[in-house]
Amino acid sequence: MNTEKTDRPLILKDDVINAFKSLGMEKGQNVIVHCSLSSIGFVCGGPQIIIESLIECVGNEGTILMPTQSWKNLDPETGVHWEEPKEWWDAIRENWPAYDSRITPTNTMGATAEMFRTWPGTLRSDHPARSISAWGKNAAEFTRDHDLCNIFGDGSPLGRLYENDGYILLIGVGYDKNTSLHLADARAEYPSKHNSTEHSAVMENGNRVWKSYETLFVDGEDFVELGAAFENSEEGKRNLHISRLGNADLRFIRMRPLVDFAVKWIEENRK
Repeated sequence: MNTEKTDRPLILKDDVINAFKSLGMEKGQNVIVHCSLSSIGFVCGGPQIIIESLIECVGNEGTILMPTQSWKNLDPETGVHWEEPKEWWDAIRENWPAYDSRITPTNTMGATAEMFRTWPGTLRSDHPARSISAWGKNAAEFTRDHDLCNIFGDGSPLGRLYENDGYILLIGVGYDKNTSLHLADARAEYPSKHNSTEHSAVMENGNRVWKSYETLFVDGEDFVELGAAFENSEEGKRNLHISRLGNADLRFIRMRPLVDFAVKWIEENRK
């Protein structure tokens, strides 16, 4: 028996549910979740317990969403295969498996998102690099028709979550991981805004192809600064609830006020 002391708290399912409810999570809500499981402590049962708790909080009438991005399915020239030598790049372009929403794994999305994409009843959008997965009442609506060229804008899963007055739950992560801010990025107008050409392996007419598509260039380098400004604003004070779960900070944010604030902030602060 290991009797050594640890700074990792023991977290049980009731602790998770109570923490989520203390933030204002309730039946019928549509919530996009970003989770760093390791930041919490020892969650007894791991990511399964987080997912079960989320589902119990929103119920069958609500919807849980998570980013399940597979951005390794982008051109090596963009830096996504930084570990591999340049002389391998052509082979990667020719052989990287085509995106399959059923089996393509996530990249650095965390253990919770990786389990969630295979959870019974979960649907996953068809974007080969920037997919969103959803479970619940509005899962089909949020994940349908995820256009290659419209990753995060209006009409994308994030745009539909905004239309449905959704919420954002950050578990042990900051605003740099807050995917919803990319909707503001897509809506805002600023001088340096531009598109980029991306490539991904997809299936077309039964064949694997290396597909070229144009989409908005996004980076989110200023999202931490943006998030701090939101939290200090009147909009933030009215639409943000903060709590703790073990060692992790929890932030529960109404999406519309954050995105609306972020559009103005980006337009005022980006060159």
